Amino acid sequence: MQYDIAAIIQGYAQGYFLMADENHGLGWYGSRDRTLVPLDERFRYPKSLQRVLNQERFTVAINRDFKAVVAGCANRELTWISSELKEVYWQLYQTGWAYSFETWQGDELAGGILGIVIGGAFIGESMFYRIPDGSKVAMVKLVERLREKQFVMFDAQMMNPHLKRFGAYRVSDEKYQDLLDKALQRSCSLL
Repeated sequence: MQYDIAAIIQGYAQGYFLMADENHGLGWYGSRDRTLVPLDERFRYPKSLQRVLNQERFTVAINRDFKAVVAGCANRELTWISSELKEVYWQLYQTGWAYSFETWQGDELAGGILGIVIGGAFIGESMFYRIPDGSKVAMVKLVERLREKQFVMFDAQMMNPHLKRFGAYRVSDEKYQDLLDKALQRSCSLL
Protein backbone atom coordinates (compact mmCIF):
# COMPACT_ATOMS: atom_id res chain seq x y z
CA MET A 1 0.00 0.00 0.00
CA GLN A 2 1.27 3.47 -0.88
CA TYR A 3 0.88 6.20 1.73
CA ASP A 4 0.61 9.94 1.13
CA ILE A 5 4.12 10.82 2.34
CA ALA A 6 3.55 14.58 1.89
CA ALA A 7 0.48 14.41 4.17
CA ILE A 8 2.41 12.36 6.75
CA ILE A 9 5.30 14.85 6.77
CA GLN A 10 2.78 17.67 7.07
CA GLY A 11 1.31 15.98 10.14
CA TYR A 12 4.73 15.71 11.79
CA ALA A 13 5.53 19.31 10.78
CA GLN A 14 2.43 20.39 12.72
CA GLY A 15 3.63 18.56 15.85
CA TYR A 16 1.60 15.35 15.59
CA PHE A 17 2.95 11.81 15.57
CA LEU A 18 1.67 8.44 14.38
CA MET A 19 0.88 5.54 16.70
CA ALA A 20 -1.12 2.36 16.34
CA ASP A 21 -3.20 0.54 18.90
CA GLU A 22 -5.16 -2.67 18.65
CA ASN A 23 -8.54 -0.93 19.09
CA HIS A 24 -8.26 1.99 16.67
CA GLY A 25 -5.44 1.07 14.31
CA LEU A 26 -3.08 3.76 13.05
CA GLY A 27 -3.82 7.34 14.05
CA TRP A 28 -2.40 10.78 14.73
CA TYR A 29 -1.65 11.86 18.27
CA GLY A 30 -0.54 15.07 19.90
CA SER A 31 0.49 16.11 23.36
CA ARG A 32 0.18 19.26 25.42
CA ASP A 33 3.28 18.23 27.32
CA ARG A 34 6.14 17.51 24.92
CA THR A 35 9.55 16.06 25.79
CA LEU A 36 12.80 17.29 24.27
CA VAL A 37 16.30 15.89 24.56
CA PRO A 38 18.60 18.89 25.05
CA LEU A 39 21.20 19.65 22.41
CA ASP A 40 23.07 22.03 24.71
CA GLU A 41 24.93 21.73 28.03
CA ARG A 42 21.81 20.33 29.72
CA PHE A 43 22.41 17.00 27.96
CA ARG A 44 24.02 14.61 30.44
CA TYR A 45 24.69 10.95 31.04
CA PRO A 46 26.14 8.77 33.81
CA LYS A 47 29.90 8.52 34.36
CA SER A 48 29.60 4.76 33.85
CA LEU A 49 28.43 5.45 30.29
CA GLN A 50 31.50 7.66 29.71
CA ARG A 51 33.64 4.62 30.54
CA VAL A 52 31.71 2.57 27.97
CA LEU A 53 32.22 5.33 25.38
CA ASN A 54 35.94 5.46 26.17
CA GLN A 55 36.23 1.70 25.57
CA GLU A 56 34.99 2.20 21.99
CA ARG A 57 33.19 -1.15 22.03
CA PHE A 58 30.54 0.18 19.64
CA THR A 59 30.66 1.70 16.19
CA VAL A 60 27.97 4.00 14.88
CA ALA A 61 26.14 3.82 11.55
CA ILE A 62 23.19 5.55 9.93
CA ASN A 63 20.70 3.47 7.92
CA ARG A 64 22.97 0.41 7.78
CA ASP A 65 19.97 -1.79 8.65
CA PHE A 66 16.87 0.39 8.86
CA LYS A 67 14.40 -2.51 8.86
CA ALA A 68 16.22 -4.25 11.74
CA VAL A 69 16.03 -1.06 13.83
CA VAL A 70 12.30 -0.72 13.18
CA ALA A 71 11.85 -4.41 14.07
CA GLY A 72 13.92 -3.93 17.24
CA CYS A 73 11.83 -0.93 18.27
CA ALA A 74 8.61 -2.89 17.68
CA ASN A 75 9.82 -6.01 19.51
CA ARG A 76 8.18 -5.53 22.91
CA GLU A 77 5.20 -6.93 24.74
CA LEU A 78 3.00 -3.89 24.11
CA THR A 79 3.99 -2.08 20.94
CA TRP A 80 2.50 0.87 19.14
CA ILE A 81 4.47 0.02 15.98
CA SER A 82 2.04 -2.06 13.94
CA SER A 83 2.84 -3.75 10.63
CA GLU A 84 1.07 -0.83 8.93
CA LEU A 85 3.28 1.69 10.76
CA LYS A 86 6.36 -0.35 9.82
CA GLU A 87 5.33 0.10 6.19
CA VAL A 88 4.84 3.85 6.71
CA TYR A 89 8.35 4.09 8.22
CA TRP A 90 9.77 2.10 5.30
CA GLN A 91 8.21 4.51 2.79
CA LEU A 92 9.44 7.49 4.82
CA TYR A 93 12.92 5.93 4.77
CA GLN A 94 12.77 5.33 1.01
CA THR A 95 11.82 8.98 0.43
CA GLY A 96 14.59 10.34 2.68
CA TRP A 97 12.58 11.33 5.78
CA ALA A 98 13.12 8.46 8.22
CA TYR A 99 16.49 7.34 9.60
CA SER A 100 17.94 4.69 11.83
CA PHE A 101 20.85 5.78 14.00
CA GLU A 102 22.58 2.56 15.00
CA THR A 103 25.26 1.13 17.25
CA TRP A 104 27.09 -2.01 16.22
CA GLN A 105 29.40 -4.39 18.01
CA GLY A 106 31.32 -6.01 15.20
CA ASP A 107 28.67 -7.31 12.80
CA GLU A 108 25.94 -7.41 15.46
CA LEU A 109 23.35 -4.65 15.74
CA ALA A 110 23.63 -3.50 19.36
CA GLY A 111 20.89 -0.87 19.46
CA GLY A 112 19.37 2.02 17.64
CA ILE A 113 17.11 5.02 17.47
CA LEU A 114 14.39 5.44 14.86
CA GLY A 115 13.59 9.00 13.87
CA ILE A 116 12.24 11.38 11.29
CA VAL A 117 14.15 14.44 10.10
CA ILE A 118 12.20 17.51 9.02
CA GLY A 119 14.27 20.67 8.58
CA GLY A 120 16.26 21.10 11.79
CA ALA A 121 14.06 18.79 13.84
CA PHE A 122 14.92 15.21 14.71
CA ILE A 123 11.71 13.51 15.82
CA GLY A 124 12.63 10.44 17.80
CA GLU A 125 10.05 7.72 17.31
CA SER A 126 11.54 4.89 19.36
CA MET A 127 14.75 3.22 20.51
CA PHE A 128 15.88 -0.26 21.50
CA TYR A 129 18.93 -2.29 22.41
CA ARG A 130 20.04 -5.89 22.01
CA ILE A 131 23.41 -5.48 23.75
CA PRO A 132 23.56 -3.58 27.06
CA ASP A 133 24.44 0.11 26.57
CA GLY A 134 23.73 -0.12 22.82
CA SER A 135 20.89 2.40 22.86
CA LYS A 136 22.59 4.65 25.44
CA VAL A 137 25.69 4.97 23.27
CA ALA A 138 23.40 5.63 20.28
CA MET A 139 21.74 8.45 22.24
CA VAL A 140 25.05 10.14 23.09
CA LYS A 141 26.41 9.77 19.56
CA LEU A 142 23.13 10.96 18.02
CA VAL A 143 23.12 14.11 20.17
CA GLU A 144 26.74 14.76 19.12
CA ARG A 145 25.71 14.37 15.47
CA LEU A 146 22.66 16.65 15.85
CA ARG A 147 24.85 19.33 17.45
CA GLU A 148 27.46 19.00 14.73
CA LYS A 149 24.81 19.31 12.01
CA GLN A 150 23.19 22.31 13.81
CA PHE A 151 19.78 20.79 14.46
CA VAL A 152 17.38 22.98 16.44
CA MET A 153 15.61 20.26 18.38
CA PHE A 154 15.44 16.58 19.30
CA ASP A 155 11.78 15.77 19.93
CA ALA A 156 11.40 12.69 22.13
CA GLN A 157 7.60 13.03 22.24
CA MET A 158 6.95 11.52 25.68
CA MET A 159 8.99 11.48 28.90
CA ASN A 160 10.24 8.27 30.47
CA PRO A 161 12.86 7.54 33.17
CA HIS A 162 15.46 6.55 30.56
CA LEU A 163 15.20 9.90 28.76
CA LYS A 164 15.17 11.83 32.03
CA ARG A 165 18.65 10.47 32.85
CA PHE A 166 19.92 12.21 29.71
CA GLY A 167 18.49 15.55 30.80
CA ALA A 168 15.28 15.34 28.77
CA TYR A 169 12.80 17.99 29.79
CA ARG A 170 9.17 18.86 29.18
CA VAL A 171 7.98 21.94 27.34
CA SER A 172 4.54 23.41 26.87
CA ASP A 173 2.84 22.93 23.54
CA GLU A 174 3.29 26.65 22.85
CA LYS A 175 7.07 26.51 23.43
CA TYR A 176 7.25 23.30 21.41
CA GLN A 177 5.44 24.92 18.46
CA ASP A 178 7.84 27.90 18.58
CA LEU A 179 10.88 25.58 18.47
CA LEU A 180 9.31 23.46 15.74
CA ASP A 181 8.63 26.57 13.64
CA LYS A 182 12.32 27.57 14.04
CA ALA A 183 13.44 24.05 13.17
CA LEU A 184 11.32 23.97 10.03
CA GLN A 185 13.11 27.10 8.76
CA ARG A 186 16.42 25.26 8.79
CA SER A 187 17.69 22.64 6.36
CA CYS A 188 19.72 20.01 8.20
CA SER A 189 20.99 16.60 7.19
CA LEU A 190 21.75 13.71 9.50
CA LEU A 191 24.23 12.26 6.99
